[in-house]
Amino acid sequence: MAAAALRRLTGVAPALVGLAAAAHVVTPDAVAGAGARAAALEAALAAALCLSGLLYLAGLLRIWRRAGRGHGVRAGQAAAFALGWSVLAVALVSPIDAWGARLFSAHMLQHELLMVVAAPLLVLGRPFGAWLFGLPAGWRRAVGRATRTPRWRRGWHAITGPLAAWSLHGAALWIWHVPALFDAALASPGLHALQHLSFLATALLFWWPVLGPAARRQPGAALLSLFTTMLHTAALGALLALAESPWYAAYAAAAPAAGWDALADQQLGGLIMWVPAGTGYVAAALAIAARCLRVPERMASAST
Repeated sequence: MAAAALRRLTGVAPALVGLAAAAHVVTPDAVAGAGARAAALEAALAAALCLSGLLYLAGLLRIWRRAGRGHGVRAGQAAAFALGWSVLAVALVSPIDAWGARLFSAHMLQHELLMVVAAPLLVLGRPFGAWLFGLPAGWRRAVGRATRTPRWRRGWHAITGPLAAWSLHGAALWIWHVPALFDAALASPGLHALQHLSFLATALLFWWPVLGPAARRQPGAALLSLFTTMLHTAALGALLALAESPWYAAYAAAAPAAGWDALADQQLGGLIMWVPAGTGYVAAALAIAARCLRVPERMASAST
């Protein structure tokens, strides 16, 4: 059964790589630039995405064979990773990516899927243990030794501390939305890939102290991070939605070619960042608050 599941997931890899290349073929030259290089980057991205899924599955099956199903990695965590991985695939290698070159609103949808949907689900999936066990034994021992060194631990704690993670994610969000940088990313496939990588990587860092293993020890910091991120992302979304003229020259040309008014397209993109994305932060905050409220109830029931 485990081998069959692994074979099924392996069969998805070529399809995703092909889909990534096909999605970029339809990108308008006026926006996307060098189509061949863009397709190659997207194909490489799809291959990396498939590798991460296969490695997780291999590690998960190995852990469950040794410890029993649901032990080491819970079934709910595995489901969260699978869902987050699927959302990541939809955001990066589906036609959403091609439409993101034409419409600002589609691009914003892609970014929010990366940062507010896929990233927290991947963190909830606790991927590091499964990835480690997915490696060959020699590599697993080498990685284990490297990650136990004081230097590695200090670096990891430095970038995943609540303030550092919040700052890095907020900086990436605001800096990339500067019109000159956003237009440059649309014109360069490499810079565009770097933009998406920085959004996803800093979002994973942001969600780690909010939903990761240490989150239960610092619920106040997690709630503060969520509240302030909701505020500043809503502010950016409002600026985009309430603007009186388009900010981005690339979409001022591309949106009318796709049959959209450029300003209306930008306003819709701002609303996506403002309202649905903000709802994700609120939902996470409510879940953390509910968990905190259940702790006294469990203590009271245990004492009776």
